[in-house]
Parts: sequence; C-alpha cells; structure tokens
Amino acid sequence: MKKEFAVTDNVKRFCAAVNGILQAPAGVDRMALIYGDPGLGKTETATWWVIHYGESAVYVRTKKLMSGRWLLEEVVAELGEQPAYRTSDLFRQAVDVLIGTNRVVILDEIDYLAYDARVIETIRDIHDITNSPFVFIGMAQADKKLKRYRHLWRRFSEVVRFDNLTREDTAAVIRQIAEVPVNDSAIEAIHGSGNLTVAMLYRWVQKMERIAKSRNLEQITADDLT
Repeated sequence: MKKEFAVTDNVKRFCAAVNGILQAPAGVDRMALIYGDPGLGKTETATWWVIHYGESAVYVRTKKLMSGRWLLEEVVAELGEQPAYRTSDLFRQAVDVLIGTNRVVILDEIDYLAYDARVIETIRDIHDITNSPFVFIGMAQADKKLKRYRHLWRRFSEVVRFDNLTREDTAAVIRQIAEVPVNDSAIEAIHGSGNLTVAMLYRWVQKMERIAKSRNLEQITADDLT
C-alpha cells in the first residue's frame, strides 16, 4: 500500500475553508469550524495541512480536563514561547506572538471546551485582538454546542461539515493508495458495503493487496472480495 495521504472532497473543503479565513478581506472574521462524525479524517486532515501548508500554524488537541490556563499554556508553548506563570501573562504572551502575523491556530476536539464559557470567550478575545485565523475541529454536534455562544458563532466565516465518503471519494482513495489495480466492480462493492471511513478504506486496500498476492492476480474485481 502506498504511503500517501488520500485527498477526498472533505479534505478539499477543509483546505478551501482555511484558505478562506487566511485570505479574508478586512472586516471579515477569521474563524472556521470543521465538524462531523468520527472516522472521517478531520484530525488527519488538519495534521496533513499543517505539515504541507501550515508551516507556522499552531495545532493544539484540547483535553477533557483542560482549563483556560492549561489551554493558554499549550497555545503559548506551541507558539514557541516559554509559558508564563500567571494567566494574565499567558494571555498577553499569546496576543503578543500572534498579533500582526498570519499564523493559524487549530484547536482540535473543541467539544471538550464547548461547555466552558470562560474558555470559549477567551479564545474569541484572542481572535478579536489579534485578527489571527482560528480553526475549531469538533464532533458531529459541535455546531449546536457552539451556537449557544452568539458572539462567537457569528465569527465563523467558514463552517464545513465532514460528510460520509462519496462513491467518487471511495474510488479516488483506493486508486491513490492501492498498489494493485482495482476495477470498478470492486469499488462499487466496497462503497456499497456501508458508511465508510477513510480508515476502513485503508483496511480494504490491505485486504485486496493480500488477496492479489496470494492468488497472483493482476487486478481486483468484486468477485475476488467474496
């Protein structure tokens, strides 16, 4: 199996959303929300984007027990600074490093913070002061949880829901990573097997490559999967 990152429609829409806030004109808020069911590649897409396009981006995975101070510590550390002790100083550090830059701050698993108004409003404050682009990544109900914060919600100029993989996604992913030719009948059979995640497609490709090797096949068809 080729060690390539599979580009799906979700990935393309993620990139478009981030580019949208990066290139937002004056007066347009620079926050994006990416959300959807587990297994659709939200975190993988974010880390792939950071590696390939977000050289100066900051990625922080939030935690269930995270407080506002803890979050600020991690953000400041990812920005390359030694975190201060006092919360007020941490806030100023984050602002001082971000202001006047175009550094993207990605906060993954934002659902963990969605019930803490002080933390959510602190993030909004940093965005408003620095005008830095922020990307929230959350689960399927993240939009509903965040809509409770009206002042925050209206700052999302880009909102993208990761959807189930389309038939075209299934074909594209398989053909991007498979080292054995896979014909349309096999792709149809795999896509018709149920709601697929990217991880499931990787397992399908591993299975097909084992079948091709064990049976000395030049390509995989639907009949080979039964």
